[in-house]
Amino acid sequence: MDSLLELQLANAAGAGRAQGTPNIGGARNETEARATAEEFESFFLSQMIEQMFSQVGEENPFGGGPGERAFTGLLHEEYANVMAQAGGLGLADRLTSEILRYQETGEI
Repeated sequence: MDSLLELQLANAAGAGRAQGTPNIGGARNETEARATAEEFESFFLSQMIEQMFSQVGEENPFGGGPGERAFTGLLHEEYANVMAQAGGLGLADRLTSEILRYQETGEI
């Protein structure tokens, strides 16, 4: 199972560099690795929230219009940031240890 997680982390890191997600190779110590892991978890949660809300229509009495379309992405990002800082899905803990392990072995 760890090899699957390693493969997924490597794929996510490679794809993330192209999309502007955190670079896991830039962390120099445990504090920076933790911040990078939380940023990555926040990005992941943001993508999940965006998909979750993609099927919500604008037919409600208070929704719709160009203002909602313009700021929905920012709202999703803020939801994700708050969730990640509150513990999120627990990905940041595992990612922090993996980032540090990759740096120790020099794989990044």
